Formats: sequence, structure tokens, C-alpha cells
Amino acid sequence: MLDRFNLVRESFMKKAKPVDKPDGLPSEYFGELVFNRKQMEKYLDAKTLKALLACIDGGHPLDRATADGVARGMKEWALEHGVTHITHWFQPLTEGTAEKHDSLIDYDGKGGVIETFDGKSLAQQEPDASSFPSGGLRATFEARGYTAWDPTSPVFIQDDTLCIPTVFLSYTGEALDYKTPLKRALKAVNDAALPICRLFDPEVKKVYSYLGWEQEYFLVDEGLFAARTDLMITGRTLFGHNSSKEQQLDDHYFGAIPSRVAAFMRDLEIAGHRLGIPIKTRHNEVAPNQFELAPIYGETNLANDQNQILMNIMHTIARKHGFVVLLHEKPFDGVNGSGKHNNWSLGTDTGTKLLAPGKDAMGNLQFVTFFVNVLKAVQRHNGLLKATIASATNAHRLGANEAPPAIVSAFLGRTMTQVLRKLLEVPSDTPIQIAGKKGSRMDLVEIPEIFVDNTDRNRTSPFAFTGNRFEFRAVGSSANCAGAMTTLNAAVAEQLLDFKADVDKELAAGKELQVAVMDTLKPIIASVIDTVCFDGNGYTDEWKAEAARRGLDTETVIPEMFNAFLTPESVAMFTRTGVYTEKELQARNEVKWETYAKKLQIESRVMVRMSINHIIPAAVTYKSTLLKEVALYEEVYGDTEGCATELAILDDITRFTEEVRQRARTVENARLAADDIPDAYSRARAYADIANMLAALRKPLDALEEVVDDKLWPLPKFRELLFIS
Repeated sequence: MLDRFNLVRESFMKKAKPVDKPDGLPSEYFGELVFNRKQMEKYLDAKTLKALLACIDGGHPLDRATADGVARGMKEWALEHGVTHITHWFQPLTEGTAEKHDSLIDYDGKGGVIETFDGKSLAQQEPDASSFPSGGLRATFEARGYTAWDPTSPVFIQDDTLCIPTVFLSYTGEALDYKTPLKRALKAVNDAALPICRLFDPEVKKVYSYLGWEQEYFLVDEGLFAARTDLMITGRTLFGHNSSKEQQLDDHYFGAIPSRVAAFMRDLEIAGHRLGIPIKTRHNEVAPNQFELAPIYGETNLANDQNQILMNIMHTIARKHGFVVLLHEKPFDGVNGSGKHNNWSLGTDTGTKLLAPGKDAMGNLQFVTFFVNVLKAVQRHNGLLKATIASATNAHRLGANEAPPAIVSAFLGRTMTQVLRKLLEVPSDTPIQIAGKKGSRMDLVEIPEIFVDNTDRNRTSPFAFTGNRFEFRAVGSSANCAGAMTTLNAAVAEQLLDFKADVDKELAAGKELQVAVMDTLKPIIASVIDTVCFDGNGYTDEWKAEAARRGLDTETVIPEMFNAFLTPESVAMFTRTGVYTEKELQARNEVKWETYAKKLQIESRVMVRMSINHIIPAAVTYKSTLLKEVALYEEVYGDTEGCATELAILDDITRFTEEVRQRARTVENARLAADDIPDAYSRARAYADIANMLAALRKPLDALEEVVDDKLWPLPKFRELLFIS
């Protein structure tokens, strides 16, 4: 049986490893492993550089000659950094990243080899598309798929490999990844927002979507991790009694960072900075051994790539410090889980922040225009937005008293709620001013000058306005941000298209711009203010009933949530904006259902086997010890009157052990039945019921942990996993 105590002792004795600090300040080595604009200017000739920047900034196509020129410059730069291989780095529907490494060598015609790299190798490769989730788009005998270079996301170096960010498409052109739909959505929101921006500023040429993610995670000692089969295979503890001390004292949040953790964080920041990831913030989170980091936020496509890169290197660097990173949304029951808050906003190439008040009345009108239309998009597609963050892992976190509920609403704060209500009351030609900079009218609408200080935070809101952006708080810590960002940008794009069409009708009727905009906005404000906007406590049962009355989506079963992707409204929105075809949506839902079922399948297998192979034997061993004690007492004293404690514990062990055995059998039978269901949706729906069975099986397992001799318990306990750093 596992010697748990030696593992714990070794964990306590581990020291923080010394970190070799690079020469210079972060600003001096930031991005040194990225082929960024600084490197482009150094390694590319003027003609190639001009063509590449036209592609990146203007969307112009790249010809083969330019691709060859870029490849030559990249090769020179890469060889100077010791690169020996290249890979097309992409994001398939596996919830991770993928890469196939090819050496740079080729025959030189003289019996030796040389390092080669050309535009063809840079621009396109052909991985096996049938080996990745496709939802039926690719059969086993239809293996061809393509990765194609995304020039807007810089090439980077990891170890000895030049990593080229790419999209991943099937032979017939369907998207098989996260990046392709995201790029389509970013184009859609630019195309929809640009004409509206030009109503206010004709000089605007491009609208950008921005993302700032906040990554929460747990660290556990690698030795203890290896002793928990459930952690190793599923990423979370499937059972375990809570620790006497957890987070109830609120002493971990923002507390002093343990030295061993600080060493890991420092190494991670250095690695991130070298890869051009602007990591800005690090701190202890609420739960024990839970932490968070966040970068300076940037353009959405690049920010999402950087999050995927960081999630990969976190695991590697953690191992060097004797840790394992847990990105599961709920690795420990009873303490806070982990999210990945997506701070989202829009801005222009002229520097205007579209979700922040402007410098004058027209700037404020533009702000209100985008602000209100975002709310309308969330109202129209609140069930769909919830579906984008739904997963088997995030299901354990949403709705708990730590994360947003499984209802998508928007928090505005008292200030903006009052502004919107006043806009409904005043004439449409009323100027919208910053307080302290009043015009001549007495009935103008005022927005506080120090605006960011007038929006509180609401941790129960999944979509909260925080001053100059919206924070989509419901995204899970293990998720690819592209899922949520694709849907959000597409939904906003659709709403902006409708808004512009309605404003054009008002302008055609001879109305001034302000009046035309406000006459179009007022019905939208009236429709959102008392439906999707909610500033109260999202955890209460009263809100769940109120949300249903308002017509918001209140579905809580994950496989059912996914159906939101296939409603006529969702299909129409995605196809209109060019983000997904109906065929792609159907395929992705197949993948979502399959992934959900497979994760629950794995959890049920692990939990049943651990119950039978780990827990019941430990309980029986302790039971045998107690029985011998009772028998010996009876042999000596002729009765068992002095064994009341032993007999009571024996009764508990017998009862709980039998309950474990019966519930484990119920889970196993249900799993076998579910696995025989051919339809992906029906199978996922069956596994949603199995998830409840796993929760029921957990109860007697946790009860046994409380009564079995601690020396015999075969697994590290929460008190050990959560308080060793």
C-alpha cells in the first residue's frame, strides 16, 4: 500500500530552485524568440517586408516569391537561435494544440545534407485530418487536411523548433480548428463596426477586437499528484473529504507568495516575456494553492495564441520546480475552482476605445452606440454564449458560490444603468456629456468623468461591464478562449449590421445623425434594460426564477446547452457573418457531445476502479483489524461491552463499503449502457445522468475517508494536496 507519509515528507522538504535571471531587464529580452516586426526589419529585404506588412495590416494576399523571401529571413534568424526543426502549430478541436516537427535538413546532392526552408514549407503543410476530431467532416479513409500559415500571428521558437501558427482546414475547406472561425469572426466584427465608426470619424480604417485573459490555475506537488490516479487521468480529484482548513479565513487571496511558487512564477514570466507574452500580474487566488496570472491585453487573435502557448509552457516549467499545474475548472470539491476571465473590447486604428466614453458629445454617442448594441447581442444570443463556455469540466464550477451562474446576463453597475434609463426619457437630440464638461442644455445626459471608478464589480455576473470593456467571467480555465470570442464577436457583428441598416433608414428620412442614432437606440435600450441587464446577486434562487420570467436561457444540462448552436437563430447569425457554415456547426456539436461523453466515460471508469482497487481494500483491511481487536477483547473479558467504539466504526465501515460497492456497480452498468448508444447527442445525454451517479458514489467514499485509519488510507488527502508549496 502507498506510503503516503514519505511522499508528504519529501514534498515539505523540497526547496525552491534557484532561477538564472537573463542579462538585462525584461524590456531588453522581451520577444527575443519571436519573429516580430523588429526581426522582420532586420532579416527581410525592403520589398519582402513591405509585402508582408501589407498582408498583416491590410489583408493583402502573399505570392510565392514573397513567401520565399520571408522564409529565407526566418531561416537565417532561426539558425542563429539553434533551430533544427519547424512545425505548423495549430489548435484542433482537442482543446489543446498540435504540432508535427520536420527537420530543416535535405540532401545537398553531394552525399551530405543542408538546412533548407522555403515559402512552400512556411505557407502550407498536410497533417492527417482524420486523426483529429471533425464531427464527421473527415472519415478515416479521407485523411487529407491542410495547415496554412497565419501571418498575423508571429512565428516563435520553442527549444529547437520554429513554430508557425496556422489554421487547420479539411480537404474540402471546412474549419477543423479554433483559429479559423475566430479569424472569420474578427473580420466580421470589423466589417460590421467600420461603417458605424465612420459615421463619427471618417478617418477610421479598421476596427480591432481586443482580449485580455486572466488565467487561474492550481499547483500541486508532483509526487502527490502521481499518487492520485484520478488527478493524473482526469485532472481533478473525483473524491476526497474536505480539509478542516480550506479558504474560510480568506488568508490565501493576495497573500505572500510561497518562495517555491514564486520561483516557478518567475521562470514562467521570463519564458513568457522571451516569447513576447506581456505577463503583467501574478498573485495568490482564493483557494489554497491556487494562483493567477494575467497579461497586458492585446489583439484577440494574438492574445488567444499567447494563452495557448502559455498553457503549454506552464506544464513544462512547473515540472522543473517539482509541481504539476492543474488547469481543470474544479480540481478540488469544496474550494473555489478556476476560470479564465475574458476581458473583451473593441477599438479603432485611430486609437479610439469604442467601449469607453469619448472626449465630446459625439464620442459619447459613439460609446453608447457600441455599448447598447453589445448588450443587445448578448440578449439575442444569451443561450448561445452560455453554450460556448459549457463543458464537462466547467460544469463543476458554474453556478457555485465562486463563479457566474449558468444564466448569461450583463452587469452594468448603477451609473450606466441610470445613464441608459435617462436616455430613454430625454429628447433624441440631447447631448451626452462627461460630467464637469456641461454644454448649454440643462437636461443633458452625464457620464462621470472618472468613469472606471463608477462601475462596481459583480462576481456573480457572467458578463460584466468594467469601465472600458466587458468581462466574460464564465470562461473555464482549461478552455480555448477562441470558442467564446468567436461567438461573441460574431453575435456583435450581426447586431451591428442590423443597427446600421436601421440607422440608414432614419438618415434617409432626413434626420440628423444624433437623432437618427438615438431614435434607433432607444427601442434597443428599452428591450435590454429589464431583460438581460441584471446587477443583483446571480446566485439566488429568486434570480433563476426571474431570469426564466425574462426569457433568458436557464438550461443547466450541458449536452442540452450545446443545442443552442443549432437553433435557426444561431445558424442564421453564423452563416450571415461568414463564421461557420451549417455543416461546420453540426460537426462541431458532434465533437462537443463526443468530448463531453468521453470525459465522463473516463471519469466513471477511474472512479469505479479506484473504489474497487483502492478504497474498498483499505476499508476492509481496517475492518479486519477492528474485528481482531473485538475478538481478542471478547476472548479476554468474555463479552464485547468494552468495544462500543470499535463496533460503531465497524458498522459505519460495513455500511459505507457496501454503499460504495452498490453505487460503483450502478455507475458501471450505466456506463456500459451509455457506450452502446450510437447517437452522439443521446450518448452525451446519458452521461449527464451518469455525472449525477458519480456525485452519489462520492458521498460514501468521502465518508469512509473520515473513519478509516489514516495510516491505511491509500491516497494523499486534500489537507496534503492543498497545503504543500
